[in-house]
Amino acid sequence: MRVSREKFAENREKILAVAGELFRERGFDGIGVADIMKAAGLTHGGFYGHFESKDELACEASKALVAHAQERWQGVVEGAPEAPRDALLAHYLSHRNVVEHGTGCVFAALTQEVSRYGPEMQSTFTNGLMGMAAILEEITPGETREERRRKALADLSTMVGAVILARALDTPALSEELLAATRQELASR
Repeated sequence: MRVSREKFAENREKILAVAGELFRERGFDGIGVADIMKAAGLTHGGFYGHFESKDELACEASKALVAHAQERWQGVVEGAPEAPRDALLAHYLSHRNVVEHGTGCVFAALTQEVSRYGPEMQSTFTNGLMGMAAILEEITPGETREERRRKALADLSTMVGAVILARALDTPALSEELLAATRQELASR
């Protein structure tokens, strides 16, 4: 049975969304194509009409995830014109971002796996990270663009690192303390 172009595009978007969530929850190697397709409500056989390989899916899903993350950050910043930096810190350094792996930060979830997926995946993450850094740079105090960029890159590294560490801890109170300390330190800059 043939599907319309609209349904084909809708199915592709669904596969990308489901794969993005499952990749963040389990890692690129922690989930197979059959399970992704099942979670999307589609048959395994239909996968190859959309993607040549799981690696292609991983790269395309990652592109969608980093684009969505940039849109979300931009929305947070625009939604808090009086204190965009504080709003972004509160948004990112949150309990939700720590416990909801499937919908949380793509960088905290998948960064350690990216280098094993080659140059295209690394390029996707590099471009995504630089997009996030540019948003942060715009709301970071500093005398020059170079100073704001340096601070934004350091702050972004600190933020992602804090989420990764908070996810690794077995004590929720310590996880929250780590996030709060990071928010406080970065807000005071």
